[in-house]
Amino acid sequence: MNLGNVIKKMRKQKKQTQSEFAILCGITQTYLSQIESNLKEPNLATLKKISENLDIPLPILFFLSLDESDVDPEKRKAFEIINPSVKSLISEFFTV
Repeated sequence: MNLGNVIKKMRKQKKQTQSEFAILCGITQTYLSQIESNLKEPNLATLKKISENLDIPLPILFFLSLDESDVDPEKRKAFEIINPSVKSLISEFFTV
């Protein structure tokens, strides 16, 4: 799961610095940096604040963070088939 990478990409699309975004989320810039580098996993309350400030629902943030290794091997083929379509649909409604 590449949650940190997705958060970083979306924050940058909003043209916010780590410091600005961290303040909005009520966390330190250092902690945000660790999250974006996938060194720390934020708790659910922090993830909710992050998703709210990115203007994207948390389940969509999680979906965008998935990669093939996160999916059960028996379901990977289905994931490969639906992933591009779902991401395309998401991009129509959210800045991704």
